[in-house]
Amino acid sequence: MTTDPGHIGWLKNFTCSAAVSRLVALAAALAALAALAGAPLADQHAVLSAQTAPETMGLTQLARSALDRNRELRGAREGYVSAQEQVSEAWSNVMPSIDFSGSYTRNVSPTVNFLPAQIFDPSAGPDDYLAVQFGADNTWNSTINVEQPLFRPNVIVALGAAKRFEMLQSEVVRGASQSVVTQLRTRYYNLLLAQEQVRLTENSVRRVRESLKETRALNRAGLTSDYDVLRLEVELANLEPNLRRARNAVAQARRELAIQANLPDHEGLEVRGTLAEMNLGDLSANTPANREILSFMGLEVPSADALDEVLPEAISRAGEMRSDVRQLELTEELRQTEMRAEQATYLPELSLFGSYVISAQDNGSPNFFGIGDGQRATSTLVGLRISVPIFQGFSRDARIDQKRAQVRQAQANTSLGVDVAASQVRTLVEQAQEARERAQGQELAVVQARRGFDIASAQYSEGLSSQLELTDAEVALRQSEFNYAQAVYDYL
Repeated sequence: MTTDPGHIGWLKNFTCSAAVSRLVALAAALAALAALAGAPLADQHAVLSAQTAPETMGLTQLARSALDRNRELRGAREGYVSAQEQVSEAWSNVMPSIDFSGSYTRNVSPTVNFLPAQIFDPSAGPDDYLAVQFGADNTWNSTINVEQPLFRPNVIVALGAAKRFEMLQSEVVRGASQSVVTQLRTRYYNLLLAQEQVRLTENSVRRVRESLKETRALNRAGLTSDYDVLRLEVELANLEPNLRRARNAVAQARRELAIQANLPDHEGLEVRGTLAEMNLGDLSANTPANREILSFMGLEVPSADALDEVLPEAISRAGEMRSDVRQLELTEELRQTEMRAEQATYLPELSLFGSYVISAQDNGSPNFFGIGDGQRATSTLVGLRISVPIFQGFSRDARIDQKRAQVRQAQANTSLGVDVAASQVRTLVEQAQEARERAQGQELAVVQARRGFDIASAQYSEGLSSQLELTDAEVALRQSEFNYAQAVYDYL
């Protein structure tokens, strides 16, 4: 019986502090994957309802859909099923083999041989021969052969190799699951960022249109110049293509997200959450949609002072949880087992065998296995068979050397992978720290830019400032708002 590895809870026992959890999650790409993979099917079917009716979907819901329906993940799961069957195949080599063979022959013209007549008649001449028929018209033969391996060292080692290959394929599925959800998460954030760009551009277009309307009114009253009107018209003309481009980016991001989740109705796909409203400092201060996004990967990133304390543990946990590192370690174990299997070919093999044979003959009409007329015989034999390899032209030595080289290669790859993983953990933490600090700074900048725009708008309406100052304030507000959204995006 096989199981669906995409729903195996590999990570269900993973617990650590909030800071370490965040570091491991960043390094492993998704530490909460098992909780999604083990979700009830009813929730997964709820995801599919988006095919028939537009639905606003959250990150967790889309991740479940991707785990259940992603086409790349299906291939990895089939590879795992194949590995399970290879384990079953390996076990068959230690079980008895039973073979049955049977045959029936109808001798249309039975074989005739010539024997010296003196065998039957001493008075016959030396050149006299008698035609003697060998065999009957009907011949039956059946054999049952049984063989039970008693000692096969290479088979025993091969069982371990097959099991390790199964573990490797299971890890491949886990890695594919992490990759699928990580790609979906990135596309989800891309869509949120694109939507934020549309929102900010729409706000800019609205503000410029309002300013243009006021400036035209002031121009008609002779309070502003034609140049002020012209500047706003040019700015509006530049913003409108940007708005169209931003909307196209949203459509593209929505398509990519739908493909990753294998949802055909990408036009009706809407997502929950807003980057501009996320509070990275206080999870409880966020909306439910934003809390879901922040909780999906963890919120806490250690401060610079606490980094040195938690980073070693985070690197250790990342080495345990990162699928690519685990695959390298399992590959190394598999290569070592394969080398031991080749070394086991030097050892003898011992097996027990037995046969049971039934044969029968008769003439005339066929009488199945001579039942009733006594023309049947049976034989039984049992024995031990030992096979001792002596010399095979140095081929075994060459194969062992090949496997030994593959072991050294796997060890080098594992060592490199561990170092790369540790470096990536540190880099990810540093990037997350920088993004969080940048978001904190940009949050204050947005408040100040919004207040500056309000002041500039009021002063411009009263004729106390120029249109250029108003335009600069609007551009500063738009840029600060997008910079905050970009910082949150980089943090996630």
